[in-house]
Amino acid sequence: MIAAPIAIETAPRLRVEFALDEGHGQIVQATLLLSALGVVEAWLNGAPVNDDLLAPGWTSYEWRVRYTVSDVTGLVSEGANALALQLGDGWYATPLFVPPHVTYGERPAGFAELHLHFADGHRQIVATDGDWLAGTSPISRSNIYNGQSIDARLIDVDWLRPGFAAKGWLPAEMVEFDTGKFDRQFGPSIRRIETLAPRHLWTSPSGKLLVDFGQNLVGWIRVKVKGAAGDMLTIRHAEIIEHEELGVRPLRSAKATDIYTLSGDEDLLEPTLVFHGFRYAEIDGWPGGIEALARDGGVEAVVIGSDLKRTGWFRCSNDDLNQLHSNVLWSTKGNFVGVPTDCPQRDERLGWTGDLAVFAPTAAFLFDVEDFLREWLCDLRIEQAQRDGLVPWVVPDILKYFDARPLFKMIDTTAIWSDAVVWVPRAIWDAYGDKRVLAETFDAQVAHVNRAWSQLSDRGVWEGRFQFGDWLDPEAPPQNPLAAKADAGVVATISLYRSLRFVAEAAAVLDRDDEAEFAEKAAILHRSFYAAYVEDGRIESDCTTVYAMAIVFGILDQADIPIAGERLAELARASGHRISTGFAGTPYVCDALARTGHLDDAYAMLLETKCPSWLYPVRMGATTIWERWDSMLADGSINPGEMTSFNHYALGAVADWMHRTIGGIAPLSAVDGRYRVAPRPGGGVSWAETAWETRQGLLRVRWDLDAGELRVQVNVPEGASVELALPGRDAELLGAGSHERVQAIPEVRVPL
Repeated sequence: MIAAPIAIETAPRLRVEFALDEGHGQIVQATLLLSALGVVEAWLNGAPVNDDLLAPGWTSYEWRVRYTVSDVTGLVSEGANALALQLGDGWYATPLFVPPHVTYGERPAGFAELHLHFADGHRQIVATDGDWLAGTSPISRSNIYNGQSIDARLIDVDWLRPGFAAKGWLPAEMVEFDTGKFDRQFGPSIRRIETLAPRHLWTSPSGKLLVDFGQNLVGWIRVKVKGAAGDMLTIRHAEIIEHEELGVRPLRSAKATDIYTLSGDEDLLEPTLVFHGFRYAEIDGWPGGIEALARDGGVEAVVIGSDLKRTGWFRCSNDDLNQLHSNVLWSTKGNFVGVPTDCPQRDERLGWTGDLAVFAPTAAFLFDVEDFLREWLCDLRIEQAQRDGLVPWVVPDILKYFDARPLFKMIDTTAIWSDAVVWVPRAIWDAYGDKRVLAETFDAQVAHVNRAWSQLSDRGVWEGRFQFGDWLDPEAPPQNPLAAKADAGVVATISLYRSLRFVAEAAAVLDRDDEAEFAEKAAILHRSFYAAYVEDGRIESDCTTVYAMAIVFGILDQADIPIAGERLAELARASGHRISTGFAGTPYVCDALARTGHLDDAYAMLLETKCPSWLYPVRMGATTIWERWDSMLADGSINPGEMTSFNHYALGAVADWMHRTIGGIAPLSAVDGRYRVAPRPGGGVSWAETAWETRQGLLRVRWDLDAGELRVQVNVPEGASVELALPGRDAELLGAGSHERVQAIPEVRVPL
């Protein structure tokens, strides 16, 4: 690794010139290995070596640093060559999370190793060493939270090419680095995904020029602008408008501001070393003001994210549900930027494990996230291994450094959040059928459940310790999201039961001999749960979350499932079918209702529009999933709570139920290419179409309901089979090809 001397205060540039070794014929292969502590962009002879952004991403730098490999054969010249790097602070040198913040290091460092293979077998290596030079750049600031500053007067491209004079450049400094930390990236890189044009320009009451891109997104604004040399252009980003001005309070300490000094010529500028979560922007200093921008254009939003293949689609006759599904999709795109974060805009953007634990099945339908999540699980396992089986709340784990804020100094293993080490691999296995992820994580899964098991109380349940419980229960005070109705011990015990069963099932898949051990522990915990928390079919705290989790996670005796389902339906009706659950219960409510014969109540909950509900944000104009059901209040003001993100995917986990129950597609055994198609119409939805790009190919389902007749069309890819289960009809097995079935079906009422 090399870095710029401390005297260079801008985002540093690094470069070296080299000539090819003579007498060995043509270059047949040139491969560049690239990495950084921070983020890096690279050019060879003036051409970018790849289209990656924010490379190599964020990992647990203490133990693991990714590197990328690019084929640059076509960029090598026979004569002089120049290899150039632009560094940025990235996640390594940006002060992270809330004040007082934490940084991994004070300055970024870069690594490059160019392998040149000649026709005669000779090999030449050009690597970051003492021959490299460091120089200043036009980028004076590259803070992930606060934004980027670029002086366009200093932009030049000569430094990227051989023959550059490098006047004033200094020798780069070697940085001590353990190369054993290097790990080749196998997941997707962060890249530009698409661009969006402004939907609306206007002037706020305070005279600010505001831009609406019509979609809450993650990325930045690219500008094409011509103004006087030295003029300043400032762009602030936010997700929301409040009181007709840019609503920046949810950003907390994040400035989310890009600043450009114009060159006097036409400038094309974009802040590629940072990213923002936003729908709106406030632009100060645009030459000619709003009239010129409206007339000539010059701004567009660049959407970035991990380059994930889209694999899941859903549409139906209800426009609100289509918008809800779109919101889930955009929140996934916006929060899967290198790591699966909770939010992409404020001074946080951390890989919270609890969010992903409940959302992973939804993500695995919408996108091919197998390698993306396997990469993240590498860091989870590394962090866990340093702490005797304790799975951290965030990965990479920066909270371990926060002594000043006791809430964020991890207390111990925590249900759902720590269960991510089990639940996320299981979601990957269910979706894709590749047991590598189970093999890679099995020891970590065992370490987690054993640690949690060691913490059971004298009653044999997981109680008496800190738990997040049903985090963000809508009835909890805004400043105390821990104050949920659901007993935290009940939530934790049910969660551990699920994890024990999953570990036992993983052991069976992997042909291990400890399957019985974990199955027996699950059985013991089941008995303890009943002794501590269940009486006459009622579960302690008697609220929606505990019944939904108990039904879906399978901890109830068969005889008690109808009792729990009926009580759950009563609670749903008593709440007017509005949401009464937080992180723990929300993903499972509709499932639990449908499984216990209350499909009408499940649809009623999904279709409710009064707050708190899934469709309240939709009716309020949301284009992503909110952190709180009422992140925006009915009067258009922002919720006063400290945590008020407008792009938080966790509560969108209901899309998994939409895919399986409305759309009708679910995996049975992805490893064998077996799937289930079982649409259950209701709620006034008259048609739905769903498609999933499975490992065997595209599985498509379309159903239409008309006058009590259900017409279902199923397209099964080669190599796959489908168990088709329609209401009132025995299940049948379908092979590859197109199939159509018609079935009489009673109309499903929507409860009032």
